[in-house]
Amino acid sequence: MAATTMAMAGSSAANASLRVESKAASSLSSSAAIGRVGLVKQQQKQRVAQRMTVKAAKELHFNKDGSAIKRMQAGVDKLADLVGVTLGPKGRNVVLESKYGSPKIVNDGVTVAKEVELEDAVENIGAKLVRQAAAKTNDLAGDGTTTSVVLAQGLIAEGVKVVAAGANPVQITRGIDKTVIALVKELKKLSKEVEDSELADVAAVSAGNNPEVGQMIAEAMSKVGRRGVVTLEEGKSAENSLYVVEGMQFDRGFISPYFVTDPEKMSVEYDNCKLLLVDKKITTARDMIGILEETIRGGFPLLIIAEDIEQEALSTLVVNKLRGSLKVAALKAPGFGERKSQYLDDIAILTNGTVVRDEIGLALDKVGTEVLGTAAKIVVTKDSTTIVGDGSTQDAVSKRVNQIRNLIEVAEQDYEKEKLNERIAKLSGGVAIIQVGAQTETELKEKKLRVEDALNATKAAVEEGIVVGGGCTLLRLASKVDAIKATLDNDEQKVGSEIVRRALCYPLKLIAKNAGVNGSVVVEKVRNPSRVFSGSALLLLTCMWQFD
Repeated sequence: MAATTMAMAGSSAANASLRVESKAASSLSSSAAIGRVGLVKQQQKQRVAQRMTVKAAKELHFNKDGSAIKRMQAGVDKLADLVGVTLGPKGRNVVLESKYGSPKIVNDGVTVAKEVELEDAVENIGAKLVRQAAAKTNDLAGDGTTTSVVLAQGLIAEGVKVVAAGANPVQITRGIDKTVIALVKELKKLSKEVEDSELADVAAVSAGNNPEVGQMIAEAMSKVGRRGVVTLEEGKSAENSLYVVEGMQFDRGFISPYFVTDPEKMSVEYDNCKLLLVDKKITTARDMIGILEETIRGGFPLLIIAEDIEQEALSTLVVNKLRGSLKVAALKAPGFGERKSQYLDDIAILTNGTVVRDEIGLALDKVGTEVLGTAAKIVVTKDSTTIVGDGSTQDAVSKRVNQIRNLIEVAEQDYEKEKLNERIAKLSGGVAIIQVGAQTETELKEKKLRVEDALNATKAAVEEGIVVGGGCTLLRLASKVDAIKATLDNDEQKVGSEIVRRALCYPLKLIAKNAGVNGSVVVEKVRNPSRVFSGSALLLLTCMWQFD
């Protein structure tokens, strides 16, 4: 009995032991499975990291046998040869494919350069280097981008030759830099101030010898002044047109359509209008009670320009306007932050008013009509406001313009300079707008680029002066290199100076080549001291055919 009991106990213990072992085995199996899953995930992460590492890797190219430089130069030549066909009066157009929209037909160097992407990575690096030169020229001058590309090609081509012969590239570069700095000084001596009668010619040459465009740009500058703002728009007709917006105009419209005085035009128009300028939010009508009461008693219209006008104050203005007891309109001040305050100050100077702001101790509820400015006329639409001064503040406006010009001289960013120039134009009394017309979208884009180039070239001529065109001035500068070489430190720097001399011939040679004339022959004839050329490349080439 005891034996039977012990046997049963042993059997139960064995079964229990088997169950425990089975559970343990199952647990171990699960752990192993989890371990395998974790290992698989880790391996997947490693493979992803490896793929990412491969994508981020850079291919290295060493110039041991000169092959890397040759490939980069090949990229430079491909870009420069494509851009170069647009140079000169006989230059051709380039058609650019567009993935979206119509193709572009362009005659502008920087536009062509931006579209070039070469398949070979090393060649593409060379193309990018020259593209930077074109982009920088476009930023600084707005035109002459093709010439800068051709000059860069010449410097690189001549430089590669001497470096391959064993010259020290560091010393050569120093020689190039010193020569260029000296030649820029010589160039300034050769330039002369552009006359009003020459503006049309300058613009026409840059627009591809288009006298119509040249005359339009000259007319625009005559109406708004040489330093006035001239902008371009896409016209809706096939013809180009020019119109001038008189007075100060900015992109802010009325806050409420209930201020409208002309329902057909949906505009607010007042003559002999007073202006209240506030450099903060107007929150309640209580702050304006004094000014509004004097406005009603005086019977004059009032334009309120503030940072913002909240609902309570706005409702009071609208109700009194609709009742006919108050001639009023309100709008938000143009600009934001510091620029907003500057615009308000400009408007105050134009209208002989005072900006109400806490910084100078003026509270809106304490001031009277003494802070109000005066405008001969104001026109406010839903999108824009035009203020025409009465002419009594001309001296103050001139001083303000001079202050802004001083700010332009020290401004570093192009955007800041552009905004400062806009302020000058608004204060000076006008903005000229050229609308470019065309039959098709492709033609419109091409014409707009040409007009833009012409406008930028004319602005540069006004600021920096003009020189003889057609590559003649660059050739004339080449004759100054000998004197510069004598001031350099060593022979290798003098080699760099000689590289600049040779590169200066490249633009004229290409202008002649594009016109079907032997470039080297033209260069020699222009170098002849007995022949003096002036004017454009077209005139130069005409003279070439008349010789001999």
